[in-house]
Amino acid sequence: MYKKFLSVSLFFSTFVLSGCFFFDTEIQRWHLAPQGSTNLSLSRDGRFALVSTNTQGIVLWDLQQNKTLADFGSQDQYHNSVITSHISDNSRYAITATSQNFTVWDLGWSQSYGLWSINDAIIQDVAIANNGTEVLLALNNGKALFIDLIDGRRLEFLAHRDKVNSVALSANGRYALSGGNDHHAYLWDTHSGQIIYSFKHSSRVNQVALQRDGKFAFSAAANNDAIIWDLTTGNKITQLAITLRHQTLSSVRFSDDGQFLVTGTPSRRVELWRTDNGKNIGRWRAEVQPGARPATAVVYDVAISPTGNVVAGSSAGYAQTWSTD
Repeated sequence: MYKKFLSVSLFFSTFVLSGCFFFDTEIQRWHLAPQGSTNLSLSRDGRFALVSTNTQGIVLWDLQQNKTLADFGSQDQYHNSVITSHISDNSRYAITATSQNFTVWDLGWSQSYGLWSINDAIIQDVAIANNGTEVLLALNNGKALFIDLIDGRRLEFLAHRDKVNSVALSANGRYALSGGNDHHAYLWDTHSGQIIYSFKHSSRVNQVALQRDGKFAFSAAANNDAIIWDLTTGNKITQLAITLRHQTLSSVRFSDDGQFLVTGTPSRRVELWRTDNGKNIGRWRAEVQPGARPATAVVYDVAISPTGNVVAGSSAGYAQTWSTD
């Protein structure tokens, strides 16, 4: 009788522990790149996915209609891998980048606006404004570079003292957020280059994000120092209650209303958080490629749909959506 009770108790404990960490609420899955992707970005609402692979090049998908909208091919003549990309807040434009050049795409007309090269640094991250003409680059030489592609104006933000890892740009292109190896994230004005707020961390900052209405900012360092900031005061609101040691984030996005934050990691984890208290309210695992060793995937981008579902795209070439009900 005791053995039977112990067995049932152990089973129940295992079930509870596994159940409280990950929720089996997947709604739909799309295998967009069967051989895996070098990069994948989602639109703000999770409807569109821009997928980059070494075999197919750059492909735009409509996940809602489950069909390909455009096949852009390779970004440059040498077929260099796209390592980072970003779809504008209004879903009209996108920027894709290799380590040395970038292209801006008009997604409505399925055409490129041109190819620009960076000769003195390696591109780490990119962002694009709603007008499709203002872009922001994170560079490994310590610069965050803002460019107006129409008039050619370039603003080099030089406050960082080491490699810039991540950038975010407001939808109107006026404000930028950058984070780097110097343990700092800066909110700054793209017209003047003036620093508005400085956010100090205890180690290198690898992810930043802006809430679309300008209410909040987010910056995360490599030692679980992941903080939500109030942009009316510059003060800390809360810190994410991350339970794993030294968890690194590979993607992050606020919900439209700013009440929630969704994050992805290089080790398959997709998580949903409350922005008022930093508490975790949902966890999921991204799919891996069949037979992949090790069985893991980098979560390249995340989004929250208008209905509140969580969407993620990964290096395994999958896009997935989960219910948060």
